[in-house]
Amino acid sequence: MGKMKKLMPPAEEVHLSSVKYQPQNITSPHLTGFSLKLFVWLMESPVLGPLIISTLKNQNKMTQLLRHTIIPERPMYRPEFPPQEPENEVAIVDEERDPIDRLHTATHCLPNYDPSIHHNKDTPPFLYWKIRDYAHAYRSNLTTPSVVAEQLISAIKEWNTAKPSMPMLIYFNPEDVRKQAEVSTSRFVQGKPISILDGIFIAIKDDVDCYPFPSRSGTSWFDQVRAVDKDAVCVARLRRCGAILIGKANMHELGLGVTGNNPNYGTARNPHALDRYTGGSSSGPASIVASGLCPAALGTDGGGSVRIPSSLCGIVGLKTTYGRTDMTGVLCDGGTVEVVSPLAASVEDAMLIYSAIAGSSPSDKISLRPSPLCLPNLSSSDNLTTLQSLKLGKYSEWFHDVSNTEISTKCDDTLQLLCSTFGSQIEEIVLPELEEMRTAHVVSIGAESLCPLNPYYLEGRRSDFTLDTRTSLALFSSFSASDYVACQRIRRRIMYYFMEAFKKVDIIVTPTTGITAPEISPSALKVGESDYDVSGYLMRFVQPGNLLGLPAISVPIGHDKDGLPIGLQLIGRPWGEASLLRVAFALEELCMKFRNRPSGVFFNVLQTS
Repeated sequence: MGKMKKLMPPAEEVHLSSVKYQPQNITSPHLTGFSLKLFVWLMESPVLGPLIISTLKNQNKMTQLLRHTIIPERPMYRPEFPPQEPENEVAIVDEERDPIDRLHTATHCLPNYDPSIHHNKDTPPFLYWKIRDYAHAYRSNLTTPSVVAEQLISAIKEWNTAKPSMPMLIYFNPEDVRKQAEVSTSRFVQGKPISILDGIFIAIKDDVDCYPFPSRSGTSWFDQVRAVDKDAVCVARLRRCGAILIGKANMHELGLGVTGNNPNYGTARNPHALDRYTGGSSSGPASIVASGLCPAALGTDGGGSVRIPSSLCGIVGLKTTYGRTDMTGVLCDGGTVEVVSPLAASVEDAMLIYSAIAGSSPSDKISLRPSPLCLPNLSSSDNLTTLQSLKLGKYSEWFHDVSNTEISTKCDDTLQLLCSTFGSQIEEIVLPELEEMRTAHVVSIGAESLCPLNPYYLEGRRSDFTLDTRTSLALFSSFSASDYVACQRIRRRIMYYFMEAFKKVDIIVTPTTGITAPEISPSALKVGESDYDVSGYLMRFVQPGNLLGLPAISVPIGHDKDGLPIGLQLIGRPWGEASLLRVAFALEELCMKFRNRPSGVFFNVLQTS
């Protein structure tokens, strides 16, 4: 007899009272060094490979879900959002306007700037220079972009020769940075800066085109098959605003990992503890911002790849709504789970970068019908009223599914502080089928990643990939067309559950990750590492944002007993970035006193005296 079929009831008939949370338990070996090489050889073997992969999929209940379950919903091949109510107390910004004009509006939405705050002993300890600090220093003739450029170049030379090495950037041209800084400095001398971003140093992740640098996506060879002849749309918008683009930041190869391990260029290290991972795949951008070199960077987020490293490195990571920003010139353009988004030293910096890069592609404007681009008016006296009426959704069993209870306890304490300060409310919610959601995300991002790589993977370049990438690609190659369609049916179910939750609450709250920054195994530096258990903890709470295309933000709220950062995640309604930024700003203010500057490496490139 065949395996027993499972019949899922229609999503709208699922009774929340009967839902049982299933703690995630991934069955997979932890491999580095020779054991990883042997495992990859076995997985790629035409005889043993299918057997090993089938066993792993059975052990992790993937086969039962994808091959032996009847799912009644129609497939949802990309996020489909129901119409959304307008957000409260926001400034509506016409995304057709010049990015410079949008930045002007964003700046006016921020609270008044006080340049003396870093010297006031009654304020929390100084952590990072913000974009407005740079802008004030330039406009007050305290320093110039050229002076800061030299500080930055010197710092990069220092960590390039450090022990252990700190490979935050893959491509960096000091002369190019100097030229950009000279042009920016001349604008300030003439009294004609372009915008608040003029002279602001920003790093670009290696899978986002930034001319004239190649885009290798963390590989050793991808530039040989794909030329770069212009900036990605998001990068062009930053350049239009006068930003100084310092080069291409390191990343987990092809974005197919969440630790940041990269044997091709070296593994970026966590500024809070140099023996720890930054998280990935936007490892270089997170390390650069957390170390103080730049106030912001651009990353991409297809499986938490902006939020995970932001959480592990103690900075802010904003994942925007799917379709909010034009993805032209980003290597993942065409996928349905990934977006380009900012990592920043502060919430206000994330908001400024977001306002500059946002703007849907022409095709997404037609198909997704995005709500107007909005920014929270943080200078409004009505902010308090908006926060008082805030309802936060918390699925407690999911919230507490962490490896270290310090994480959930710290996140709980932070939410209680928010509620006691502003009068916000926490509502208990239930979100069914989270385990099924994780499988749907893995298959979706796996199939979409493999499709453009298949010609190279199958025709002689397999050995050019790192070992952990080859492990992932071997798994992805086992997914069938029917597996992919089944996962798109699941996507529709999960979207229904989350939209039902958003009828009761404004924002869903979770820890950003289920563990703090994991240790780097010395044997992993040369050949890589495969540890799906660690990956599962790192991705535990981030996947709804990608599979469903929802906006989400990671806010640093403090540290564990080892001094490693902890992040709190806010997940919002479609197109609800303004609400997320408002709450994130309030949380940041409340938690500033609980945070510490990185102890492993920090560069004060804006030092003016």
